Amino acid sequence: MRRKFISSVIIVILLAGSFYGGFWYGKNSRPSIEKVSGVFNKETGKPDSIDFSLFWDSWTQIEEKFVNRSALDYQKMVYGAIDGMVKSLGDPYTAFFPPVESKKFSEDIKGSFDGIGAEIGMRKDILIVISPLEGSPAKKAGLLAGDQILKIDDKATADLNVDEAVNLIRGSKGTQVTLAILREGWSDTKDYKITRDVINVPILKYEIKDIGGKKIVYIQLYEFTENAANEFTKKVNEILNSNAQGIVLDLRGNPGGYLEVAVDIASWFVDGGKLVVSEDFGNGNKNEHTSYGYKKLATYPTVVLIDQGSASASEILAGALRDDNGIKLVGEKSFGKGSVQELENLRGGTSLKVTVAKWLTPSGHSIMEQGLEPDIQVGRTQEDVDAGRDPQLDKALELLK
Repeated sequence: MRRKFISSVIIVILLAGSFYGGFWYGKNSRPSIEKVSGVFNKETGKPDSIDFSLFWDSWTQIEEKFVNRSALDYQKMVYGAIDGMVKSLGDPYTAFFPPVESKKFSEDIKGSFDGIGAEIGMRKDILIVISPLEGSPAKKAGLLAGDQILKIDDKATADLNVDEAVNLIRGSKGTQVTLAILREGWSDTKDYKITRDVINVPILKYEIKDIGGKKIVYIQLYEFTENAANEFTKKVNEILNSNAQGIVLDLRGNPGGYLEVAVDIASWFVDGGKLVVSEDFGNGNKNEHTSYGYKKLATYPTVVLIDQGSASASEILAGALRDDNGIKLVGEKSFGKGSVQELENLRGGTSLKVTVAKWLTPSGHSIMEQGLEPDIQVGRTQEDVDAGRDPQLDKALELLK
């Protein structure tokens, strides 16, 4: 009887062990996604060809073992995962915005904003000043195109994308931001403490210069803003009613803006139907943008000025005028910001700004990272600027004279 009892106990223990062993095995061999708690819509939108188990394995380990589990913010973890995925693309202009940043970005692109007034970008993973805007705090503080920004206040910029850096630099009018700047030829950084202000971007500067008895129109386009095409059209009428014999179009320090404005301004020089720029989507598809054929400035001898602060839409315009009309580019190599971004509004107030295409000039040259090499290379040093000298403009006027 006793033996039977003992045997029964052993059987019960074995059965229990088998049950809990099977339970443990089943629990731990479940698909990773089934072990995850705290999130929903775990399968929505998942590509069929991608094994996402590693992600959910990592998520589960954090849920079960992280020392501060009670403070886990699942939504923040999801946003961080998306941000990491976006950064893995290696494109500084593709960015994910959580709700607060998404709202701020949408407001910034609609009009004036508070900040220092400097367009920034990435070159070889280094944050660069593309151009300080005319009359801005950045310009007054002495920032130059090509300056490297290594720190924003106490934050190193090495792991930031462009939009993250912009968010740190911008702020309320009257507040200050300190940028650690490294400039070509310097052995160490220099701190620039800049007071933020309301930034209203000017559109253009226009004057007629008398060079050896010849009247030369000088137009400097500061940025391709929404109203820039209308303002340029007004100046076209002034040119046509003058005795001008040539045009200098100054795109130095122009960080770009609206594509439509670049196409519109190019149309005053380029035959109707001619290609101004094409968007290469990387899948064999291209979207071509052609001249509207206004063409009233086509007969004027013209020179275009560019430098490393010329980017995006200004590179599109300069490239089109050279490829289509043989117009000379004078100055320094342009920045090379030749990509197209689209803003996609996502669920929960988030958004994704994603690079969808690259700009190609009419000859097929890719602006992205390569920029435009000038036909005539002319530098301009800080000493030139301080002394009021402009050898690049002097060369353009010499060519027209």
